[in-house]
Amino acid sequence: METIFQYNKFVIGKQFLGRSVEVRAFANLLAQGENVVIYEPPKTGRKSLVQQGFYTMKSSGARFVAAQLSLLSVRTQADFALRLAGSVLNTLGSNPAELSRVAQELLPDTHFVFDANRFSASGEPLSLSGALDRSDLLAAYLLPYRIGQQTGVKRIVVIDEFQNVMQTEDGDLLCQLLEEVFKTLPEELAGGASYVFLGSQVNAMHEIFGVKRWFWRQAERIRLSSVDTRDIIDHVVKGFLATGKVIDRDLLLGVCRLFRNNVWYINHFCAICDSLSRGYIMEQILKEGLDSLVAIHEPAFVATMNDLTTFQVSLLRAILDGHNRFSSAEVIRQYGLNSSANVRRLKDALCKKEIVTFDEDETPLVLDPLFEYWVRKEYFNMSVA
Repeated sequence: METIFQYNKFVIGKQFLGRSVEVRAFANLLAQGENVVIYEPPKTGRKSLVQQGFYTMKSSGARFVAAQLSLLSVRTQADFALRLAGSVLNTLGSNPAELSRVAQELLPDTHFVFDANRFSASGEPLSLSGALDRSDLLAAYLLPYRIGQQTGVKRIVVIDEFQNVMQTEDGDLLCQLLEEVFKTLPEELAGGASYVFLGSQVNAMHEIFGVKRWFWRQAERIRLSSVDTRDIIDHVVKGFLATGKVIDRDLLLGVCRLFRNNVWYINHFCAICDSLSRGYIMEQILKEGLDSLVAIHEPAFVATMNDLTTFQVSLLRAILDGHNRFSSAEVIRQYGLNSSANVRRLKDALCKKEIVTFDEDETPLVLDPLFEYWVRKEYFNMSVA
């Protein structure tokens, strides 16, 4: 049965709200053979946008096969290469003999070998017969282009949590070699594949694509706009009506402000409120629902704060108090930040821990709206509007 307030997986079709401009941009870029990068905080709709984009492309008759992989558990270059090449190879089906033949044909003179035992046990088709080298990585990067050319059906490689390449022995080398592939791609392979880079660690992804400028002009970033408040309220009202419940639209304005129009949080929150009510949803039900949602996430929030030094906690408090000139003598004195040099280190630390980010004007933003609510109310005992 379809869940009314979907929050445990990506959404497409009627449950996908707004962002039609981004969906069209995504589909058009891939249709033109471009590569795409999307990095936003967790649970803000990256995966849903990709799947809605694929849905749109297929509806318009586009022919492609998506190879989707996550680098969440990847910590070595060998893990990365096997995950990438294996995911692409698996787009050809599940026949071991066919996969073995294609691996030999399209990955010649490399250390990649088809591993029947591993494929039977885990679905991962490849192993390494020796130490991974440069030619292996280049072959893995080129594999989707070669399969796309051979089959006549484009491969779209979606790499989630791409920032984890920097957790390997040499993430810059992995980026350098892929950039080299993009720059020197033979003309006959050019239309065979595209890459989509996804990441939930905003600052780590910005370091790769914005600071170091890997794949500069070779991967187009799509930024996710905020979903329109009216669309969210309409979605929630219709969802509650489907279960015989009614809610005041004005109450939902406050919900949208609290969660900064984060549809994932709002769906999770509404699912809880739906389970707590039988008819008209009053403000008290919303308060109980919010308490329940906070209780679910509180252990992670406590762990986050426990991981901060006293100085880092002080800078976070200054951010929540609305300051942005952290190196001023007044702010340094008021929050005990010691020096402007220490402030720079503290800002870097909070960014590396993906708690805050800073825009081009150095204006800070706490990335997680529910964490911001909790840390204001429960940790610092601040008033919450």
